[in-house]
Amino acid sequence: MIKVFINRKVPTELEDAYTELAKETLHASMLTPGFIKGEVMHDINDPEHRLVVATYRSLADWQRWYESAERRALMDRLRPMLERDELIKIYEH
Repeated sequence: MIKVFINRKVPTELEDAYTELAKETLHASMLTPGFIKGEVMHDINDPEHRLVVATYRSLADWQRWYESAERRALMDRLRPMLERDELIKIYEH
């Protein structure tokens, strides 16, 4: 089992639009094989910092979602809302 930590920086003025699209992205990922659970968190000291934590059965399951056309299309819509590229770290249990 692996955990994927995705750090994103979202300007305050785009928070509502980002939240809606992030929910859509999380919902789509939930339907992929190997997805176990996902959480979205806000940094209490930095309201523009978001952390997505997703648990997958295996690295191969995550990579399949990460490289999917569906995720690429969603990220093409989400990326312009980010102050910088998302930072992804993957940890294993």
